Amino acid sequence: MTHLDIPIIDLAPYFEGSHDGKRRVAAEINRACEDIGFFVITGHGVDPEICRSANAAAREFFDLPVAEKLKIGQTSDPANRGYEALATEILSATIGKITPPDLKESFSLGPLNPPDDPYYHTGAAAPHYAPNMWPERPKNFRKAIESYADAMEILGRDLHRLTAIAFDLPEDFFEPKLNNPFYIFRALNYPDQPNEPETEQLRAGEHSDYDNLTICLIEDKPGGLQARNTEGAWVDVPEMPGGFVVNIGDLMMRWTNDRWKSTRHRVINPPRDRANDSRRISMCFFVEPNHDAVIECLPTCHGADEPIKYQPVTAGDYMIEKFARQAEGKEWSEADRRKFDTSDTETRFTD
Repeated sequence: MTHLDIPIIDLAPYFEGSHDGKRRVAAEINRACEDIGFFVITGHGVDPEICRSANAAAREFFDLPVAEKLKIGQTSDPANRGYEALATEILSATIGKITPPDLKESFSLGPLNPPDDPYYHTGAAAPHYAPNMWPERPKNFRKAIESYADAMEILGRDLHRLTAIAFDLPEDFFEPKLNNPFYIFRALNYPDQPNEPETEQLRAGEHSDYDNLTICLIEDKPGGLQARNTEGAWVDVPEMPGGFVVNIGDLMMRWTNDRWKSTRHRVINPPRDRANDSRRISMCFFVEPNHDAVIECLPTCHGADEPIKYQPVTAGDYMIEKFARQAEGKEWSEADRRKFDTSDTETRFTD
């Protein structure tokens, strides 16, 4: 029987360290990723205070005036650093579908303080390890977000160890491919919606993630995250107090020869009768390998009856191509752009 909704998996037996406990958790993750590509984890060991502080800091940042946030506004380069204003991204463009822009704003960063070494700052590596941009306010923002990113990097490594176990590989199989990762963190603000969205406009349009896997901290608010199951139906991703949502990205699907699913997902709008009390903060950590890690079929994921489906590609090159496609979604007409006034943190439609 396959999962048609989102399973909840307790990681505690893995952290207890027994062989049987690790295998049991890995088997649960394997089933979830083969069936729907999404699961919720508990028993992960992340300090709740780290999550609380990061959420509060993100909320305070997004409450700042837009002009102040734009002091660290994103540029057109592929580095994905800093602030991106409300209604300036179309995620569905990455799957070839152009809609009105997504009703969200974001703050993004990459690896914290990469070493002063040519490996990180020259050639194809440079966009992936570019300097981060930090706001002047709130004063505790950088400390809170850095602590959260550090915790997510550690958790991401544990999830990769479980991935290796699931595919009968040495537990440290991914370690050499994750020792210089170019992860991406995004704090996302989905504001209240006092005015009705346009046709086909969502908080975040349908898309799949590009990475190995994504770890997301979500809130229980109207208008939430949905994933598409194997029957093509959209199912709600549950908010579990103290838990994280995990989903598989395109790189991991390539690595596993499509055994694990990079499932399309979206963030829907709240019902109109709850639209004015629907603000939600999400914090998404996209676990990436080293920029020069070669993504090629795992040795246990192909055979005589299961040919290799993808040519090898470096993680960095793959991501740059995806970022370019994502940028295409920002090229809507100036007339469409004028429909949105982002002078504050609410969405305001103008005639």
